[in-house]
Formats: sequence, structure tokens, C-alpha cells
Amino acid sequence: MRRRRIAGYAAGHSCVDVYQGAVAALVPFLVSERAYGYAAASGIVLAASLLSSVVQPLFGALADRRAVPWLIPLSTAAAGLGIALVGADAGYPATLAAVALSGLGVAAYHPAAARLVRTAAGGPGHTAMSWFALGGNIGFACAPLLVVGALSVSGPAGWWLLAVPAAVGVVLNLPRPGRDRAGRARTAAPAGAAGAQDRRAFRQLSLVVVVRSVAFIGLSTFIALYVRERGGSGTAGALALFALFAGSAGGTLLGGRLASRWGRVATVRRAYAAAAPAVVGLLCLPLPLVYVCAALAAAALYVPFSLQVTLGQDYLPARMGTASGVTLGLTVSVGGVAGPFIGALADATSVRTALLPLAVLPLLAWALARRLPEPAPAA
Repeated sequence: MRRRRIAGYAAGHSCVDVYQGAVAALVPFLVSERAYGYAAASGIVLAASLLSSVVQPLFGALADRRAVPWLIPLSTAAAGLGIALVGADAGYPATLAAVALSGLGVAAYHPAAARLVRTAAGGPGHTAMSWFALGGNIGFACAPLLVVGALSVSGPAGWWLLAVPAAVGVVLNLPRPGRDRAGRARTAAPAGAAGAQDRRAFRQLSLVVVVRSVAFIGLSTFIALYVRERGGSGTAGALALFALFAGSAGGTLLGGRLASRWGRVATVRRAYAAAAPAVVGLLCLPLPLVYVCAALAAAALYVPFSLQVTLGQDYLPARMGTASGVTLGLTVSVGGVAGPFIGALADATSVRTALLPLAVLPLLAWALARRLPEPAPAA
């Protein structure tokens, strides 16, 4: 029963996170079809990220205080509707508003869902969280293929096809009375059995996640344009983005297994150390090897992903929803704030030049992670 429940949460997560990946996958389309500059196109990513970064911790605090099973299907529907409305092409402000609606849906989904996964899993939870995160990564990986396939259908029908995963996700995430009663019973348990709150370690972890977020979101936003700048076709750019997202899925699943052997903090440190040369290879090696380096870089950057969520929950055991909102939302979404700066530099120079500073960020994350303690799992 527990495994089926975790699998259901992972499948629902996939249906939501396809819309985070879709925002990055739409950037080349917006540049070529609507004549947006790199800075303007990256502003679309910022619109989704900025709103999510502000409100996601608030939804996490709400999940700490009460059971909100209705919020998960509602947020899934909002995520899909926002992306579908981008097709209306009612001008740049309307496009920003549509993407912001999708970002709001994504923001509302993650804290409540992550808290449910942790309480359903029991114990350390990093293996269950890695499966939950894997579902999101699969959604990310499928997003470029979904966007290319849907937009090959002319007219509004193609854009509404992008809303199909949201419809599936709403069905998967509909409240079930038996499951929700169990969830409400568990919701109070972590706070009642909470240990000490290590706020200093949590702040340090948040810095690590911010640095990682800037690196990954920068790559995911511009890798398709980078491949096209180096002579690849639009399909080649979509394949590079797919390789990036597919690598992230493998890294997420690997993270839970490595943590069982090395511990979470040691795994996080080693993953960031491995990510640095992979990012350098992506930017410096010949084009055919870009796909390999993209997958390796994403895998290394995503090995820590689910581990950082459970670390945050164990640093703040009485505020698991808030910790999930920060590690999954606020600090992750802050990476989108760097997008317009990268885009402006790309407009002034080249995409490759704009991405070169990202190679330093995994080393910075490694240095920050060296000071993290290994907490005891929350009750």
C-alpha cells in the first residue's frame, strides 16, 4: 500500500513538473516565432520562477497547519491551463501572466505533496523522496518532446494538447477519503515528535540549493539555443534539452541509493564536485559530446535534489511543509532570477560566453556543502 501511494504521488508529480520543463522548452519557439530577444525570452522563465519563489513557502506553511488535499489537484490544473494559454499570443504581458499562472500552480503543488510523501514513507524517507523527485524529472524530460509534438499541430488545438498531462494529473491527485484521513493523522505527528530546529544548517543548505538552482536553470533555459548557435537544428536543441532532463531523472534515482551507502551530506558534496567538469565539457567539447556532457552534468546536479529536501525537513522537523516549500520552491525558483542577466549577456556577446560562468557554480555549491552537518532523521 505504501509503495502504491508513493508511486501515485510520483506519477502526479510528473504531470505537474512537465510544465516547469515546458517553460524552458518554449524559449526557442518564442525567440524564433515571436521575435523575442534572449533577455525577453528568459523573462518568461523569470515570470514562472519569481511568483513561485515568493508564494511556495507560504503554501508550505499552510500545509504545516492543516490538511489541504484539494490544493494538489487544483494546482495541477492551474499549471496546465497557464501553459495552454500562452498559445493565445495576446502580447508579451499576457504571455507573462499565463506563465505566472502556471508557476503559481507548480508552487502550490510541491510543499503539500512533498510533505505527504515524507509522512507516507516514514523513517529517513530519502529513498521515497527520490522516487517522488524522479517522477518530476520524468515530467521535465518529457516536456521538450511534448512541446515539439504539440506545436507541430497547427492552430489552438496544439496548445490545448499541452494541457493533457494536467488533466491526467488532476485525476491521479483527486482526494481519496481513506488516504486523506491517514494523511491528516500523520500530519500532526512530525510536529509533535519534532527534535531541535537547526536553523543555521537550514540557511546554509538554502544557499547550496540556490547556487545549484542558478546552474541548472541557466543550462535548461539556454542549452537549446546554445546548440543552435553552434550549428545544430531546432530538433538538435530539443534533443539536448531532453538529454539534460533525462540525466536529471537518472541522477535523482541514483541519489537515494548513494545516500544509503555514503550518507546524505557526503553524497551531496561528491555530486557537486563531479558536476563541475561535466559543465566545463558541455561548454568546451565538440557538439556531439554536448549531449553526453549535458546528461552527466544534469545527473550530478540532481543527485543532491531529493536529499536536500529531506535534509531540510530534518533540519526543521516541526516545519516540514515550510522546509519543503523552501528547498523545492523558494531556493529553486530563485535560480530563474538569474535568467534575464544570462540572457542580456547572451544578447551582448554569445550564448556560450553567457553560460561560461555557470561552470564555477558547482564548485561553489561543493564548498558551501562542506559545512553541512548530517542530521538525525525526523520522527
